[in-house]
Amino acid sequence: MTDSAPSRRKMRLGMIGIGVGGAEILRAIAAMDNIDVVAGADVVPETLVRFKERFPGSKTYLTAEELCRDPNVEAVWISSPNRFHAEHTILAATHGKHIVVEKPMAISLAQAAQMVEAAEKHGVKLLAGHTRAFTTPIRAMRKIIESGTYGQLRALNIISYSDWMLRPRTADELDINQGGGIPYRQGPHQVDTVRLLGGGLVRSVRAQTGDWMKERSIPGYYTAFMEFENGMPANITHNGYGYFVGAELVPWGDDKHIYTAQQRGNIRKALRAGTRNETGEKQEIRIGGAREKEYFYEDDNTPWTPEDMGFAVASLDRADLRQSKFGVYVHDDEGKHDVSVVADGEGGMVQRRAELEELYNSIVHGAPLWHDGRWGMATLEVCLAIMESGKQRKEIMLHHQVPVPAAYDAEMPVPKV
Repeated sequence: MTDSAPSRRKMRLGMIGIGVGGAEILRAIAAMDNIDVVAGADVVPETLVRFKERFPGSKTYLTAEELCRDPNVEAVWISSPNRFHAEHTILAATHGKHIVVEKPMAISLAQAAQMVEAAEKHGVKLLAGHTRAFTTPIRAMRKIIESGTYGQLRALNIISYSDWMLRPRTADELDINQGGGIPYRQGPHQVDTVRLLGGGLVRSVRAQTGDWMKERSIPGYYTAFMEFENGMPANITHNGYGYFVGAELVPWGDDKHIYTAQQRGNIRKALRAGTRNETGEKQEIRIGGAREKEYFYEDDNTPWTPEDMGFAVASLDRADLRQSKFGVYVHDDEGKHDVSVVADGEGGMVQRRAELEELYNSIVHGAPLWHDGRWGMATLEVCLAIMESGKQRKEIMLHHQVPVPAAYDAEMPVPKV
């Protein structure tokens, strides 16, 4: 997914929605020498002021439509609230802009289909982005699986324990009808990953969800069993209530994800008492906020720990694979091998530029767009099936799955074990 061309013309990018999702990707964007941030749109004037301070040469707009009319904008990163993803994608496509839309791609399959249709009709690239399937260790795991060195992939398991439900939320984020809750917001991380590692074609889903916190009337938990078309099983679980966090699952981790155990306890008490200032906290972690760096600017050499996507294990005939500090552990007949696949200084948030590199290479060099609208629609279908299966208490059959193309990541070497 990296661009090896000697000449790298700049892609002119606009951002629609400069909230927390936007702040999370801005560091990666700023680190890329082939991206010019030329415009930003948001409904919060203070956020636009901060955006302009960060990118002095950019233009700012209060509406997505104004930004999409800007002829200098070539592509857009859509990180507006989930209920607007379809509307803003179709708007951008109509104006001839290429698009990265954050997860979840949309809040219904009908919306996703309209987005795909709009992109194809207007001849623009549509990439469903911002999941952990883009990270180098996960892609390296796939290369090892596909090499056939250890036989056939037999099972996938991913488990996440996070403090996602304790982070500051706006009203729309607490409404499942507007795309709120763990299955919509965090499910794509795990679903994208198991689909990538397993070949893409999920046959069915049987799942349950949990809504256990009256101060947060959205699902904060799910567990799902997925069967692939070839019969391979995959299990995914995410508990976002933050009593236990997954970073404690590795020896180099601790009890902190976004918050320490003490902070998590204080937040729960404030939520129960109704004294938490979530609006103020939210603005503090947006671009230019007092806590933006604390949230999103970890050291580039910080080792991986289980976070929102969690802890993944791929089981093959003759090996198990899982993430290590800077790569992949391979457990085989010779013991345990730590295969480093993350270059020095490219840990943490820097890896999140992969989807922008993919879009850039597709626009500028005509490379394939792997995580296109139909891929995103297939991932969304699984997330929706998790919620529907929990309601109906039955297996949900899937109908919109697409395979991982054989040429995916062809330029990435198989890691040496």
